[in-house]
Amino acid sequence: MPDLPPPAPPATVEVVIVYPPRLAPLGGEAAFSAVQIGPAILKTTPRLDEALKRVPGVSLFRRTGSGGANPTTQGLSLRSIAPSGAGRALVTLDGAPVNDPFGGWVIWSALPPEGLEGATIVRGAGAGPYGAGALTGVVALQERGAGQGLAALDVSAGERNSYRVAASGGASGLLITAAAETSDGYRAVRGPRAGAADRPLSLDDGTIAVRAQHDFDGVQAAVRVGAFSERRGAGLTGARSVATGTSATVTLAKPAAEGVGGWRLQAWTRGSDLKNSSVAVAANRATTTPANDQYSTPADGYGVNAALQGRWGGASWEAGADARLTKGTEHERFRVVNGAFTRDRTAGGQTVVAGLYLETAYDVNPWLVTGGVRLDRYSSTKAVRREIDTASGAVTLNAPSPDYDKTTPTARIGVRYSLSETLWLRAAAYAGFRPPTLNELHRPFRVGNDITEANPLLTPETLQGIEAGFGHDGRLTWRTTWFYNRIKDPITNVTVGIGPGTFPNAGFVPAGGTLRQRRNAGEIEAYGTESEGSFELASGLTWRGAYAYTHARVHGGTTAAQLTGKRPAQTPVFTATSGLDWQADRFGLSADLRYESKRFEDDLNSRVLSAGLTLDARAAWRLSPDSEVYVAAENLGGAKLEVGETADGVESYSAPRTFRVGFSIRR
Repeated sequence: MPDLPPPAPPATVEVVIVYPPRLAPLGGEAAFSAVQIGPAILKTTPRLDEALKRVPGVSLFRRTGSGGANPTTQGLSLRSIAPSGAGRALVTLDGAPVNDPFGGWVIWSALPPEGLEGATIVRGAGAGPYGAGALTGVVALQERGAGQGLAALDVSAGERNSYRVAASGGASGLLITAAAETSDGYRAVRGPRAGAADRPLSLDDGTIAVRAQHDFDGVQAAVRVGAFSERRGAGLTGARSVATGTSATVTLAKPAAEGVGGWRLQAWTRGSDLKNSSVAVAANRATTTPANDQYSTPADGYGVNAALQGRWGGASWEAGADARLTKGTEHERFRVVNGAFTRDRTAGGQTVVAGLYLETAYDVNPWLVTGGVRLDRYSSTKAVRREIDTASGAVTLNAPSPDYDKTTPTARIGVRYSLSETLWLRAAAYAGFRPPTLNELHRPFRVGNDITEANPLLTPETLQGIEAGFGHDGRLTWRTTWFYNRIKDPITNVTVGIGPGTFPNAGFVPAGGTLRQRRNAGEIEAYGTESEGSFELASGLTWRGAYAYTHARVHGGTTAAQLTGKRPAQTPVFTATSGLDWQADRFGLSADLRYESKRFEDDLNSRVLSAGLTLDARAAWRLSPDSEVYVAAENLGGAKLEVGETADGVESYSAPRTFRVGFSIRR
């Protein structure tokens, strides 16, 4: 019998990963203080802001993470020089801004880590291609590529009835990412000062995003649409917030076949709405009474950006333009008499910023030289503040504000020199600006008995800075940077009155309360250093550490002389992190220790939030190369980390010790 031919090898299917349309980077970021966050870090936490906080100098306005923070305090800033809740860093997703069009904050629950490939953090003013809003830096997020089937999954359950599920996957040219979470939350005010009025910071959120793309003879086209919703208990009886929004991005790009070159055209829109109710708290914290009800804050943002790349001799270059339009209005009931609201407020306006830029990079070993220039035109128009008597409809206040516009040039330059294959030096100088948000211009707000008034006459902040650094790449990787920054006309919440008392526009401020107004307060000078490093101690065992030190002081000038010599509110002097990662055949263990020095709750530096040390840990058992079960503990030591303090000394704290168990897939 003749020999039979060998059986045919099993059919193989090549999995093609289709990434969002992108142009190749010019390569100049290496001359600045840039840090990469990759999938290994993203998978260790369900919240993106917690992953980003591993980078020294990255922080939300308050110590509270996005699991318990009101949306209006989720603005991201870098280098601990931001004096208010608005984000001083621009956050983008594949080129499109994700900062809220009304307030500049970021809804982190709408950006589940399962849908991301990584993030690039650039500290220092982001002139060049980034544009307005990148005052202290940029966080550039990259979305996951689209392949076949399930790419990422996380299912977890934790204490206080916390449950979360998130998944990302699809087919070639189609990516769907969705996540949902619910939690009964924790009480921020704990201990002997807590009362019956103190309630948990509950959370219910959900998000979904779909990206579809196709290649048309070398032109890559993608459409991405998304929506989110989150409902939060604000920690007091009768206080809550609801944030909802939608987004859409259309991108066309024709990158060069290899390296730098080609063009990109992108248009985007974001819509959001915020409902936020506040209450006044009795002195014994046993009861609350309604204070105001911001029942609707619709806002819309629209933008376009275009870029053209090429090479000229040994240099690569990118020229482009971008424009953003935001408009929004807050609707609010306030001034309670006999248990009922007696006033209704409408306040809002429109801002436009448009710019042109040119960025270049020259990279010939051992030198890398890069630079960029921008010219932006900003305007604030159609401002309105109108208040009426709820019962009669009579107008009690009609205060429109004059239009404002300004043209601002900015630039950045950086140089890096390689001393060897692993050792390098660098230096950079930059300037950037941030226009005030609609929230700062038009929306008053209240937290407990503290009231903050808006200011439609605010002007943009500008920042100038220089820095220098050196580092080493290899088994031992480390980098250190020294910087000096100066912010002119910083927008900060300035104390203008102490309760009890009645004030223009704000009305009655109760005992134990403070009245503040957003103002351009002179200058802030800051200098400091930041470092990060990692070292492979043994096979499978890696240590990593980072620290940031920032000495910042306000020079209040004539608008806020009482702030001169003070430290900006909510900015720590020193933060440090240290972590260990150990991976055996199937078992993995990681631990992260974070220390933060004291900070001040208020602009007058009268309320001190003590220093704190927290420990997070995670242990995982690998079931397959792509899947694992895990147990994670946040604040394993149960530290009481202060996040807030009222004028009468009532302290609130971040989350207590919290355990989570889950199942994860990453492909």
